[in-house]
Amino acid sequence: MTWLRRPELVLLVLLAVACMGVWSFVLGPKVEEIELAASPEGKVAALVEAIPEKDYSLDPRTKTSLCEVAGPLPDHACTPGAVFATTTAETICVTGYTKTVRSVSTKLRKQLFAAYGVSYPPPSGAYELDHLVPLELGGNNDAANLFPEAAAPNPGFKDKDVVENYLHDEVCAGRLGLRAAQKQIADDWLSVYRALDQSTIDFYKQKFRSWAN
Repeated sequence: MTWLRRPELVLLVLLAVACMGVWSFVLGPKVEEIELAASPEGKVAALVEAIPEKDYSLDPRTKTSLCEVAGPLPDHACTPGAVFATTTAETICVTGYTKTVRSVSTKLRKQLFAAYGVSYPPPSGAYELDHLVPLELGGNNDAANLFPEAAAPNPGFKDKDVVENYLHDEVCAGRLGLRAAQKQIADDWLSVYRALDQSTIDFYKQKFRSWAN
């Protein structure tokens, strides 16, 4: 090739290749960004924070009977989720907060089990009356935020507990916004669960052994 015999052309080619490498390094994703995107924290953050702020509000409850679960998810028309409007991240991150706000009457429990066609009381360990948006994320005790959640099929209520505690930790660490986390868990907590790797799931089940076994 004749151009190889011309040193000035060879030098120009080498300079062009070097410049391309520099710009690809400057403009391309950093190593830490790639690692974060691949980590559970990065996956969940991308999922949750992708919700536009204008969509943070939860849907109203439009049905009170003949409710049907969608696998591990409640009937959205019966249980769209509901929160204490004035609750902030600072509020929920105070140790012992949930004990000060938990309040569900037996009458309401019976109504919600009946709405979902589940006998009350259910067999031991088969169901729990779950706060869709958990108290630890600012959820309230309204009927719109409660449903009888089964332990099986897997994932069930113990797996949702993993999501609840994980999101609570992320919000309290300042890595996730509270309103976005509330909206995500109300609409589709399964997406968060599926974004977590097994080591993260095992960590939370080990940390909260009282309900994990």
